[in-house]
Parts: sequence; C-alpha cells; structure tokens
Amino acid sequence: MFERIAVANDGSEGAARALSVAIALAKVHGAQLHMISVEELPQFPASIDEVIEEKDEANHRYAAVIARAKAQAQAQGVALSTHVLAGHAVPTIVGFVERERCDVLVVGFMGHSALYNRLIGSSTDRLVELAPCAVLVVK
Repeated sequence: MFERIAVANDGSEGAARALSVAIALAKVHGAQLHMISVEELPQFPASIDEVIEEKDEANHRYAAVIARAKAQAQAQGVALSTHVLAGHAVPTIVGFVERERCDVLVVGFMGHSALYNRLIGSSTDRLVELAPCAVLVVK
C-alpha cells in the first residue's frame, strides 16, 4: 500500500511519536522512509551572515535529532534517508512530498489552545489541507 513514506521531525515529542509510527509503517510495507527537518530561516534577515548563523545553529540542533532517528530506524531494520531543508515548514514539507511522490506524510500532533488554533492555525492543519498525499497525524 505505501511505497514512499515521509515523516516530518522537528525534534519535538509529537515528532518523536510520529517517527516511531513511520518506522513501523515502513517496516510493515517494506517502504522507503524519508525524514524531513526544516530549518526555519528568519523572515527578514538583516544580512547574509544572519542566514549563515541561523543555518549553522539549525545544523547543530538537528544533528542530535538525526542521530537518534537513524539509531531508532536501524534498530528496527529500516533504512532512513534524512533531509534537512531550509525554508518555512509547511511549504517546504509539501514541496518535498510532491517532488519525492510520497504516498503518506506522517506528522506529530502538537496541541495548542483553542484560541491559538482559531487565530493562527497549526502547521499540522495546513499540512493536512495542502499535502498531495495521505497525512497521518500521530497524537
């Protein structure tokens, strides 16, 4: 049923739960598993140095997330391809899923207050709306 699975991982608890489910799905279906982490760049950087500094910080932040994810996947006998992409989370993840022709996107649910969701919305909601494939939200 699933041949190409993508999982978004920002290092949060919800993302860790999503990764566990994605690994299990990949194992059951013998699917390729891709993990996407997005480096959020400043909205209006003052200089190229600010962009470089932000990218260096994100690389260090995601190094531990990637190492844990690879160890977890390897322990389950699943190959994991990791991708750290620069941009804004929702369009970057949607673009990746489109380019890679993923069958399902697995994301963690991060609960916010009802007011927050009404005023701002959530990345999860936007991914469910915009992704060109099935989206599995893990609580």
